[in-house]
Amino acid sequence: VQLQASGGGLVQAGGSLRLSCAASGRTFGNYQVGWFRQAPGKERNFVAAINWSGTSTNYADSVKGRFTISGDNAKNTVYLQMNSLKPEDTAVYYCAAAQRRYSDYRLWNYWGQGTLVTVSS
Repeated sequence: VQLQASGGGLVQAGGSLRLSCAASGRTFGNYQVGWFRQAPGKERNFVAAINWSGTSTNYADSVKGRFTISGDNAKNTVYLQMNSLKPEDTAVYYCAAAQRRYSDYRLWNYWGQGTLVTVSS
């Protein structure tokens, strides 16, 4: 599986962005897809995950109620809609895929290249 993350950019606090994670090489079927983020000098942290059927999602407490993860099977793409952005959301955002929804990011098999989100105050 090859993953391509896109959609990052510069936004003011309170604004919105939508990140995309497009898969190629094979479909996401039977995989979990997650979004993670890494701020400068900090460890990579879990943000949200979804199973490919879209029937199960979970979120980090810090983004609940503001971020929504969703998938489009026809486009083999997973999205992360980010609303009410805060400066502390600034990070490089990565999408990843694995056959299980591991809590440890190091166990996820496939990674996109990352897309930078910068939220100005």
